[in-house]
Amino acid sequence: MTPRRTPRRTVLIVLFDEVQSLDFTGPAEVFAGARQWTGDPGTYRVHTATLDGGPVRTSSGLRVTPDSALHDAPAAHTLLVPGGEGTRTPDPRLVAWLREHAPRAERVVSVCTGSFLLAAAGLLEGRRATTHWAFCAALAARFPAVRVEPDPIYVRDGNVVTSAGVTAGIDLALALVEDDLGREPALAVARNLVVFLRRPGNQTQFSAPLAAQTASRPRLRDVQHWIVENPAADLSVEALAARADLSPRHFARAFHSETGMTPGRYVDRVRLEAARRQLEDTGDGVEEVSRACGYGTPEAMRRAFVRALGASPAEYRRRFRPLTAA
Repeated sequence: MTPRRTPRRTVLIVLFDEVQSLDFTGPAEVFAGARQWTGDPGTYRVHTATLDGGPVRTSSGLRVTPDSALHDAPAAHTLLVPGGEGTRTPDPRLVAWLREHAPRAERVVSVCTGSFLLAAAGLLEGRRATTHWAFCAALAARFPAVRVEPDPIYVRDGNVVTSAGVTAGIDLALALVEDDLGREPALAVARNLVVFLRRPGNQTQFSAPLAAQTASRPRLRDVQHWIVENPAADLSVEALAARADLSPRHFARAFHSETGMTPGRYVDRVRLEAARRQLEDTGDGVEEVSRACGYGTPEAMRRAFVRALGASPAEYRRRFRPLTAA
């Protein structure tokens, strides 16, 4: 392969005790893969740093030795802040360093709960942002000046990009490689890592069963499972209430109370997820998928996809068709 000369980009990854290892190793592998593809060592230079240059222990117990202390780190083109348990009670010195140095980077990126560190440093004030779905409410409550969006897997606002939990950091890194180098290298890296290129940032970050709590009452829990297994059935409140042997009003109130989601919202998410999976995993036509997943017509499914994902079913399938072997 003829080496391709590209601008040098330093990716500075900030490490701390109780960091989530996949939050930084996943993106690091993406940038390393892009460097290998270009044949130019300067394409991406991944550099890790801690406050004092000493090793840290990740939330899974791995011991990681950084390249340097933060005060000795090279200037960052991309500053990446991972998440993990260590973001809950961060060292004030780390927050102060981010407040001073992050604005100097060309772009600032957080993965998972790394957004809490950016917010604490004032870097998300007035911006749109996301984090792991389980912590979105906490981020919004703790930092009311941040416009938290709980659904997307990553959110761009200017030169600040925040992403959802763990593997969403890989999606985000692939998107950044595509921005910097184009689709071909990003596709090559995705193929090598055996992942899709690429989940759009506005794709919802969790499935319907994960988004909703599991009901404690067996009858409601059975209804939840039945909805997932039968997306094309009559899933009106009246039909579901009859299955639970409750009045429609009582059922709707109890379902929302126990799952944190209305029956209609839960059904919408289940059907969307079922359609997504069928588009990804089968060659069935859009009309067939719409019937099988309870939409009835292709137009109804198209409206649901555009509203939730910002892409038509055909566009979604194009983006998500599994990569073939190289």
